[in-house]
Amino acid sequence: MFKNTNLVILFFTMVVMMLGFGIVIPIMPFFVTHYGAGGSALGAMMAIFSIMQFFFSPIWGDLSDRYGRKPILMLGVFGNAVSMVMFGLATNLELMLLSRALAGILSSATLPTAMAFISDSTTERDRGQGMGLIGAAMGVGMIIGPGIGGWLGGSNLAAPFFLAAGLSLAAALLIWAILPESLPVEKRVIHPGRAVRMPDFRMMFRSLYGPIGFLLFLAFLVNFALSNFEGIFGLYAKERYAYGPEQVGAVLTVIGVISTIIQGAITGPATRWLGDEKVILLSLIGTAAGFVLMLVAQSFAAVLLTVGFFVFTNAMLRPAIASLTSKRTPGSQGMAMGLNNSYQSLGRVIGPLWAGFFIDVNLLLPYASAAVIMLVSFALATARIRAKPVEMEAESAPAPQLGD
Repeated sequence: MFKNTNLVILFFTMVVMMLGFGIVIPIMPFFVTHYGAGGSALGAMMAIFSIMQFFFSPIWGDLSDRYGRKPILMLGVFGNAVSMVMFGLATNLELMLLSRALAGILSSATLPTAMAFISDSTTERDRGQGMGLIGAAMGVGMIIGPGIGGWLGGSNLAAPFFLAAGLSLAAALLIWAILPESLPVEKRVIHPGRAVRMPDFRMMFRSLYGPIGFLLFLAFLVNFALSNFEGIFGLYAKERYAYGPEQVGAVLTVIGVISTIIQGAITGPATRWLGDEKVILLSLIGTAAGFVLMLVAQSFAAVLLTVGFFVFTNAMLRPAIASLTSKRTPGSQGMAMGLNNSYQSLGRVIGPLWAGFFIDVNLLLPYASAAVIMLVSFALATARIRAKPVEMEAESAPAPQLGD
């Protein structure tokens, strides 16, 4: 394993980055309504961050291969600090939207570069441990972020953003002063005349007609459902229950804790016992039921219970879908997981836009419509994911005619 100091700095950096993302969620609805806007503006604020990350993550990964890990990592962390200060000082919706776009562009440099740093610095035997610690850091940030955001935002809506900016600056200083460069100049990848990588939309489209096409749709659906819920929950809770940032932050902290426990301790035994297919089916119907139950919750305790049930079922979907995709792909594992991640990113874009639009029509419509979508997807999945890979390949035989 590489030096513990380096690992601590990377761990702290990823905690700070995810804390900054989590801090935003419980207080952004109150910013948006303060300036007279509604769900559509809130959905756009959430979606633009994910759109920028979708486009720029592969670019930053490519640039770190060319110019080294340390400068790209520093740029991402420092850029996150700038975007947080910009949001905290924003006086209109346009500046808020611009700051969220900037946050998505620059903060997306951190995760792929941190993972590349670990790949450079570890043996194959130790690499899983290093990657796991990065995942744990992200989980910690997402657990404590909403709680801190809600607590500080109760007295001053801008305070959480300035705290996140200060922590980001501290991380940038640690990287600059202590973290070494992990990629020697002689190992850097230079392709003269070749542009940096961009998302391959053609491949994404064609993949829907392949053996794992329906599983990629389900990967999209996982984050569509979760970001549909998270994207407008603060506004929903404000309008329906008169919750403030503190209560919204508390509910979202519970989400983070449950999601971490489920993915870390329960999903593995459940998939071994029931199989990936049954876990996916149970999670789809459970997620649909969770949306319905949230619509009838009245007390704070009922909100916690129903939200907890929703997250319990949704949290098992992502690893189960990824596992089944890995087993059924006829191509390389790396490409399959890359496509899986791309469709999850699209879900994080469409989910809040969908929810933001429909909450302006009717307060209950985002969750009611999502329940219907998940129910229909469950009905489709009962037939599709039980099909054997050979059968699925046969269905997709005409696919090559779409391209070349």
